[in-house]
Amino acid sequence: MIQFQLLLLIGIANGAPILAENVLQNRCNQPVDFNVTFIDGRRLLGGSKTIRGIVAALVAATAGALIMGLPAALGALIGFGAMSGDLLSSFVKRRLGVPASGMALGLDQIPEVALPLLIVRSSCGLEWEDILKLTILFLVFELFISRILFRLRIRKQPY
Repeated sequence: MIQFQLLLLIGIANGAPILAENVLQNRCNQPVDFNVTFIDGRRLLGGSKTIRGIVAALVAATAGALIMGLPAALGALIGFGAMSGDLLSSFVKRRLGVPASGMALGLDQIPEVALPLLIVRSSCGLEWEDILKLTILFLVFELFISRILFRLRIRKQPY
């Protein structure tokens, strides 16, 4: 049961920035990297990673945990881990020359699910096999649900 709840919280954390963007449009969309460029001349993270998105993920994951009867701190850790993984993948994608919001299969999904699971591993009794299984499950589910959200015009890209 906890594994399903963790996956749901990770999904909530990763979906909250998209919903916040749809609701708030261009309001409160300050980029996390403040438009700073790295030594390679590229943006540190890119314009699609916003403070609004980080806050939305943290609030939504924390609220989601409380609704599920889990500790708020667990939700906050999941939100923090998911957004840290997302920022890490954006940093790497910029170094590889992948444009903001561009697809990098695996790199887009794995850090944002594996990192939060690693953070809560011991407190939730997860084994390494659990983390691997949940990461693969999330990757497949995320690719599937992204296409649906694109068709519903919630996402801008079908991935």
